[in-house]
Amino acid sequence: MINFMNTKLYVGNIPFDTTEQDLADLFAQYGEVAEIAIPMDRDSGRPRGFAFVTMADPQSMGQAIEELSGQDFNGRSLVVNEAKPPVERSRGGFRNDRGGRRDDRAPRRDDRSGGGYGRGRRY
Repeated sequence: MINFMNTKLYVGNIPFDTTEQDLADLFAQYGEVAEIAIPMDRDSGRPRGFAFVTMADPQSMGQAIEELSGQDFNGRSLVVNEAKPPVERSRGGFRNDRGGRRDDRAPRRDDRSGGGYGRGRRY
């Protein structure tokens, strides 16, 4: 079921050389395109292979999903569906609700060395 309050689409499996203009031309067939975003990989600076396209109205969004999902685009089969809100993720580290290292764990070898840098070195 399509949420008609949201008009943002997830467009997956796009070729890495796809530009915003390529997507604008493709989606303009189904209605006014309000915004296009192609996320880039922060390490390599290259596109990540998916994009977000925001349509101006829900009818255009629904039609684009029906017509383009599974269609060939420059040799790749597109995945087009309603974009989901981002999921909040933990900040990494150990998976407990206190964050950081667990208190009930024995200290690491480095911790017993007197606080220097490296294993047991004193400066």
